[in-house]
Amino acid sequence: MKKDIHPSDYRLVVFKDMSNDYAFLCRSTAKSKETIIWEDGKEYPLVKVEISHTSHPFFTGKLTLVDTAGRVDKFKSRYQKHYQSKQK
Repeated sequence: MKKDIHPSDYRLVVFKDMSNDYAFLCRSTAKSKETIIWEDGKEYPLVKVEISHTSHPFFTGKLTLVDTAGRVDKFKSRYQKHYQSKQK
C-alpha cells in the first residue's frame, strides 16, 4: 500500500438527514462549522445531508413511478394540429 495517501484527521461526526430528522454518529473527515450534543452528552460536529438510507426511495421501497405514457399522450394532444399539418 502507498504511504500517506489516506487522511489522518478522522473524528466522530453526526450526520443528520434533514428530510426526516434521522441522525447517526460515525467517523469521518467531513468539515463542519455546526455542532450538536449527541445522546451521550458530548458535543460533535454536525453535517446536514439532504438524503440518507432512511429517506432514499431505494432503501425505503417507496418508489415513485413516472407516468411516461401519460406524458407522451399529453404531448401529442398538445401538438396534434402542428403534427397533422406537417404530414400533409
